[in-house]
Amino acid sequence: MADRRRTARRGRIGGRRTAGVLLAGLLFVSACAAPDDGAAPDSTARGVRATLDRRAAAVLAHDTDAYLAAIDPRATGLRTAQRRELDNLADVPLSSWSYRLTDVTGQGTDRATADIQLRYRIKGYDAAPVTADRVLDLRRDRADDRWYIVGDRAGKDSGRQLWQQGDVQVADGKHSLVLGVGRTEQELRRIARAADRAVPAVSDAWPERWAGRVVVLVPHTMEDMADLLGSPAANYRGIAAVTTAQTGGPDRTPADRVIVNPQAYGMLGTFGQRIVLTHEITHVATRTRTSAATPTWLSEGFADWAAYRAEDRTAAQAAPELAGAVLRGDPPAELPTDEDFGFAGDPARLARAYEGAWLACELIADHWGEKKLFAFYRAVGGHSGRDGAVEQAMQEVLSTTPQDFTARWREYLRSRLG
Repeated sequence: MADRRRTARRGRIGGRRTAGVLLAGLLFVSACAAPDDGAAPDSTARGVRATLDRRAAAVLAHDTDAYLAAIDPRATGLRTAQRRELDNLADVPLSSWSYRLTDVTGQGTDRATADIQLRYRIKGYDAAPVTADRVLDLRRDRADDRWYIVGDRAGKDSGRQLWQQGDVQVADGKHSLVLGVGRTEQELRRIARAADRAVPAVSDAWPERWAGRVVVLVPHTMEDMADLLGSPAANYRGIAAVTTAQTGGPDRTPADRVIVNPQAYGMLGTFGQRIVLTHEITHVATRTRTSAATPTWLSEGFADWAAYRAEDRTAAQAAPELAGAVLRGDPPAELPTDEDFGFAGDPARLARAYEGAWLACELIADHWGEKKLFAFYRAVGGHSGRDGAVEQAMQEVLSTTPQDFTARWREYLRSRLG
């Protein structure tokens, strides 16, 4: 078959990665209701499942012919786009790729729409799969009784994938894998080196074992970054990087990705880039101890505390916005709220929120000790819900109350920034 095994690839940085040959995982099919309510019969679900199984195996083998065989021959535009996507994936070191069928509805006997969940892992990095919701439109060919894809689009609240934005280049680091589109080889290598320095710093700051490695995505533009995240680009103006993945324990935690905004990141100096990556990678390390009970001031403040922990910077240098407020006699009255961390809001307010959160964690480490800071973080994240989480952890770990802690924090701001 043409292009069954590719032997050379110019997009690879630091050598070619050979695609894996593992078969796709089991595909779980949701129960089907009676055909008269719009749900597809069992035979349709089985046929769609077979098509997706073949498609997943073709991705792992990088078998272009087999991959395109799942697409309707008459859908020429889709076939061209899908060929390009598979080609863009050629250097990404996949260890698994599968589709989970979550729902399928019939439109007569020869048309169907399937809601699926793409699940894939990167070799050596992902202990759990990255997931993305997709919606497929399919047509059954009665001649061979097979289902063919005629449409493929993102599911609700899902963004595009990096390989849908262009040819993915790969830069290997000691503790990192950087995947980029439309960026130079030198840039991706610099980011890999910065991530390689950040990972050990995070391990020094966080006492628990974690993967000790990270995948960094570098899209071509800020708009492409927003497209990956399924959010408006305005939300990320001035934001150098973000971390994906849900919070929770290991059984609920998908793989993390650090996504770099190339414009904002590129405007930072070496120090700023190091702080940004260390901050974001701290989120990766602490993910299993972070939950819905964790307030944003604690998760963001701890990440900044880990990033600044070994740096030679004064508090006023690290917190200029908050220092200005303190010098004007206008220090914050309360710890930052979750709303204060909104990307689309006032940049000065956002900066003060991060700086105040950092100094709250700095206060705990300075007054109670680093071990107490770790214990406090774990205690809050381990609570059953947001209500009472901070109050209980402050009482049990720090022997204080939120009111007393806030008063001590406000005094700490004056002493460090005044």
